[in-house]
Amino acid sequence: MSQYVFKMPDLGEGTVDAEIVAWHTKPGDAVSEDQLIVEVMTDKAAVEVPAPVSGRVLSITGTPGDKVAVGSPLIVFDVSEAAGAAVAAPSALNAGVTPTPTAAPAARGASASVAAPVSVAPSVSPQRSGRVMASPANRRRAREAGIDLQTVVGSGPGGRILRADLGSAAPSAAVTAASPMAVPRAAATAETSEIKVIGLRRLIAERMSEAKRTIPHFAYVEEVDVTELESLREHVNDSRPAGAGALSYLPFVVLALTRVLESFPQCNVLYDAARGVLIRHRAVHVGIATQTPDGLKVPVVRNAQTLDLWQTAAEIRRLAERARTNKAGRDELTGSTITVTSLGKLGGIASTPIINAPEVAIIGLNKAILRPVVHHGAVAVRRIMNLSSSFDHRFVDGYDAAAMIQALKDLLEHPATIFIPKVISP
Repeated sequence: MSQYVFKMPDLGEGTVDAEIVAWHTKPGDAVSEDQLIVEVMTDKAAVEVPAPVSGRVLSITGTPGDKVAVGSPLIVFDVSEAAGAAVAAPSALNAGVTPTPTAAPAARGASASVAAPVSVAPSVSPQRSGRVMASPANRRRAREAGIDLQTVVGSGPGGRILRADLGSAAPSAAVTAASPMAVPRAAATAETSEIKVIGLRRLIAERMSEAKRTIPHFAYVEEVDVTELESLREHVNDSRPAGAGALSYLPFVVLALTRVLESFPQCNVLYDAARGVLIRHRAVHVGIATQTPDGLKVPVVRNAQTLDLWQTAAEIRRLAERARTNKAGRDELTGSTITVTSLGKLGGIASTPIINAPEVAIIGLNKAILRPVVHHGAVAVRRIMNLSSSFDHRFVDGYDAAAMIQALKDLLEHPATIFIPKVISP
């Protein structure tokens, strides 16, 4: 027997380990080169790892939720059945993989203990070979529905399997046959269920806990009259370019924020805790908190100060779509210098957003509603929206935080001024 030991690859600068999110193979399975074998999560991004060679799986390391160090054995293949005497060299991603010519007795014993007899059901639909293209969310849906993705024909680009493709797919025979055993167990544990915190949800939990534990948050909420902004937004939407999506408040807020930060550069800062250094940025890279099926992600609108209204709106939509479909790359999910978060119609009256460390400020948009207020000395119905902000009180004084939000309020209440060039005193 000839073994091929695939070690956890280095998935990015500074990565020391990765968490197992989901295995797509098990001991005893035959896999093809480039076939997806495991999804892992680093502190930077989720990564789908393909098989470096063709062969039969002897053993795997870790279960969902476990962390495996970079360079540690991840999966062992038997490649003795592969065509030809030579084994294909691993790709650049799999640098550090160590092939071993013979199987150690301990390894053989371990593989025998985890490999269980598997009854093979007759194939009900043709299977394709090679790697299946699907997002982690759709892979999870397929697992829960008992669908073998090898039998699903994808309608997306390059044959990628979309959510709609799963609707007409039938559960695999193995899962269907096992379902009678699952019913009594589900009935016995219907009152409670245990959900292991893994993957992106674990990463979110760790980062939020760390931010709340180490950052002294200063919260500031201000009421903003967005009646004129709403009027401008509706007017611009009625005359928007062909193919452009409707504008929300978000691109206006991002543009206004880039103007405000010119006067409050201490809020466009990253704190390097390891070195005890504040890194002040001239460029404004705005993180947009985005809800996805897998949890909250923060894609980044880079150099927002160089974009116009339509470019900002288009970039926000593009990034949000890539985040929701798990297509956003590491460079699109890191590097923000300040974050904007919005709950849209669910925004409520006020919120206390948690700072996206290592940033020092976050701005939250709450729901805009019609309310009777005193306007120019008389009661009038105006559209009111609250801005809920949090600042790192170690580096942003309360006065500066309040002044910054007041400046943002002034621009949003007189939205034409967002687009007027700043006058520089001689």
